[in-house]
Amino acid sequence: MSNTCEIDPALVKKIEAFRFAKRSQGNAALICKIDKDRLLVVEDEDEDSISLEDLAELLPENTPRYVVLSYELKHDDGRQSYPLVFISYTPRGVSPALNMLYTSAKTHFQNTVNLGKVVDIQDAETLTDEWMRSQLIR
Repeated sequence: MSNTCEIDPALVKKIEAFRFAKRSQGNAALICKIDKDRLLVVEDEDEDSISLEDLAELLPENTPRYVVLSYELKHDDGRQSYPLVFISYTPRGVSPALNMLYTSAKTHFQNTVNLGKVVDIQDAETLTDEWMRSQLIR
């Protein structure tokens, strides 16, 4: 089966390193975009110790992005974990062609980099700790 977009091999390696990085606190995020000319998913930004509110500020208002997020989850019993979350961000008002490009590449990206927890958002302001916690603890 052919894929709409390929994934930059350097990005795949970076996500593997990101997955196994030792973190003692805070969130970390890899923001990815599709290079439309090459039909290639590439790294856009790499952020360490970032709040979800600051991450929301980094997301463009009219262009989709994929975000690989290592989220600092504080459990009620005092434990901390750092689940890896795949955020597919497709803001309202995106051109149908761009929306289709990101939608068609999403599953291939998710499977290639082995991301289990997936959340879709259309509004960057959705990204709050309360909302993320509700997505992870059910």
